[in-house]
Amino acid sequence: MPNPYGELFSARGSTAFSGAGLLARLPLPITHMGILTMLSELRGEYALAGAVAGTFTLSMALIAPQTSRLVDRLGQGRVLLPATGISVAALGGLVLCASNGAPVWTLFVLAFFAGFMPSMGAMVRARWTEIYRGTPRLNVAYSLEAVVDELTYIVGPAFAVLLGTSLFPEAGPVVALVLLLVGVLLFVPQKATEPAIQPPSADGGRQRSVLRSPTVLILALTLLSGGAIVGTVDTMALAFAQANGEKGSAGIVFTMYAVGSALSGLTFGVRQWRPPLPRMMLVGVAGMALTTVPFLFVNSVAALAATVFFAGVFFAPTTVVMMGIVEKVTPAARLTEGMTWMIAGLNIGIALGAALSGQVVDAYGIDAGFAVAVGFGALALLLALGGVRRVTADLRGAAARSAAPEAAVAGAVRRQPADCH
Repeated sequence: MPNPYGELFSARGSTAFSGAGLLARLPLPITHMGILTMLSELRGEYALAGAVAGTFTLSMALIAPQTSRLVDRLGQGRVLLPATGISVAALGGLVLCASNGAPVWTLFVLAFFAGFMPSMGAMVRARWTEIYRGTPRLNVAYSLEAVVDELTYIVGPAFAVLLGTSLFPEAGPVVALVLLLVGVLLFVPQKATEPAIQPPSADGGRQRSVLRSPTVLILALTLLSGGAIVGTVDTMALAFAQANGEKGSAGIVFTMYAVGSALSGLTFGVRQWRPPLPRMMLVGVAGMALTTVPFLFVNSVAALAATVFFAGVFFAPTTVVMMGIVEKVTPAARLTEGMTWMIAGLNIGIALGAALSGQVVDAYGIDAGFAVAVGFGALALLLALGGVRRVTADLRGAAARSAAPEAAVAGAVRRQPADCH
């Protein structure tokens, strides 16, 4: 029986760009958790550590869609190198300021500019879309990318904690900036698979942000709430493990969330699903919301690890479904921006979840921190329920627009013999 994931790499250049993209996207989770670990070790304040890490993630979430908008207009090769240079320089400055006792405001400023880190997950997805648009393999590719995202959250945060606690506090961000630079330098020269610049669409082309689409906005906000669950898990894993005298085991906790998500994502990608995308979106979001409730009842690191594993099962399939919706409703000339807004929603949520849960833990204790995840799960479900009718309508409209040119071409072909006589 053929392996659908293996078949993806039959396309020329696919192994090279996906491998370089993996190196270049690892820095995001390493940087977030690396900053969190670095500042908690150097300054001893979870609130400060969460706020600075959140500033980086929030900055990237807001800047990356603008970078991707430029990519849609100018191409990946012309935009990625300058953006990466800004991020690498700022991240290096952040490490120097943190290790030399610089004023707190400098940490926030440099964390903001480190957020120029490009959304490499969107860049890789854009290349897969260019290769497999309109074929069943595109859904397999999106499932693979969701799993790769989860792999970065398996390796990245755990690696950052290990580096920061066993070598020196600044080790995580230092490794992140090296990986980012190397990955982008390997990715950009691969011109054969770089998506072609598309002409502007009839509805305003590249002049308007794709976020003005109600469907894209609904999905981005829903993924924001889902990302907040991930951010809360990151912060609470550190705080809960330390409170139980097992800080080194924190990496196992958020690794289990990613493992659960990755396994379900792989399974989801190899099947052909009949239910409509809006219905699958609702099921996935409901699962994400309901599986946060057991967080309130855990009493050991092992129990927390098991709980977050089952919570992660719904994450990757839900992300795949939402990326599939975005691909169908977004014009090709703005697809990179549309995908980046989805990733931006996740990253903003991670920033909010990490910062808010850190504040709550410092003020009210461990139990209250877990309630942040439950609250964001409920918000995600409310957003999905409220937006499902609009998502359904936009999908139908996109399908009708796609069918119209095909019908016109078919009609012209049928008329051709008569016109010749």
